[in-house]
Amino acid sequence: MKVINLVAGGPSDCLPILSRRSNETWIAVDRGLEHLLQFKIEPDYCLGDFDSVSSSLKETILTRKFKQFPSEKDETDLDLALSYALNENPDIINIYGATGGRLDHEIVNLQLLLKGVGCYTTVFLIDKKNKITIKNPGSYTISKSKFSYISFLSFFEKVEGLTLEGFKYPLDNGQLKCGSSLCLSNELISNKGTFSFSSGILIVVESYD
Repeated sequence: MKVINLVAGGPSDCLPILSRRSNETWIAVDRGLEHLLQFKIEPDYCLGDFDSVSSSLKETILTRKFKQFPSEKDETDLDLALSYALNENPDIINIYGATGGRLDHEIVNLQLLLKGVGCYTTVFLIDKKNKITIKNPGSYTISKSKFSYISFLSFFEKVEGLTLEGFKYPLDNGQLKCGSSLCLSNELISNKGTFSFSSGILIVVESYD
């Protein structure tokens, strides 16, 4: 399985513990290099405009493989880095360091998950307490993990035909409207559960307190 990890420069206290596993690629996005060095992970690439990094960190970046973006551009560094990673056609892209800072950045970082919809790649947004992805209509299996709760939200106007099996609060062919809290804080009652839906875009949030 090919995995690419993007590490952006969000607050360090929102990061989970990061560790390098074999056959994974690590990309530092702008100030994300600080986080990777904190966890003693050597990045495979550094991407960003580097306009907000300290002079000492920039000197460190320039000793690695890097691609520098213009400081005046239409996309954020993370947006461009995600497009770069998607072009590599990995199985999974994990995004770290993208929550807990400015709210406008956090909202758009959630919206960036749409880039993975309809692609071969599954994109996750991960922090210390949450793991988020977005799904197209279909049927999916989800396994019990360290995350206690699983929530489902509609990204756009509504999700239709939503069925949850193996959950504490099951649902059969339900409708989930944008802004509804109907499917928050559900739990698996066995090691695995399934969810399926017929239309819409579904946000899946695994989390714990």
